[in-house]
Amino acid sequence: MSNFGYKPGSGPPYREKRSVPRYSLIATVDIVEPVSDMHLSGRVSEISRKGCYLDILNTLPVGTKIHLTVSRDQGTFATPGRIIYVQEGMGMGVAFGETAADQLQVLDLWLIELQG
Repeated sequence: MSNFGYKPGSGPPYREKRSVPRYSLIATVDIVEPVSDMHLSGRVSEISRKGCYLDILNTLPVGTKIHLTVSRDQGTFATPGRIIYVQEGMGMGVAFGETAADQLQVLDLWLIELQG
């Protein structure tokens, strides 16, 4: 895994701050920024119980609240989130917000599959 969001002198990279493991996952993502109703599409490259990394050229500012829907062969996972770090022109890290219980069940099934 890379050191997403790491800047020299800014403390340990996000990877070292994570409290849960992150797994490689290739899936499409639809992002909605609800204030402006801006819609973006991208790709999820990593996911965990608490967040994910989105490969997307047009990033949003850190702190932006979004709603994302991740789609793959095994269904969809939808949750609110917040941008926690940005790599301009590459992607952004997202922390999940208050995810509905049924959506957490979908995510948990995916994570079990990805661990195997």
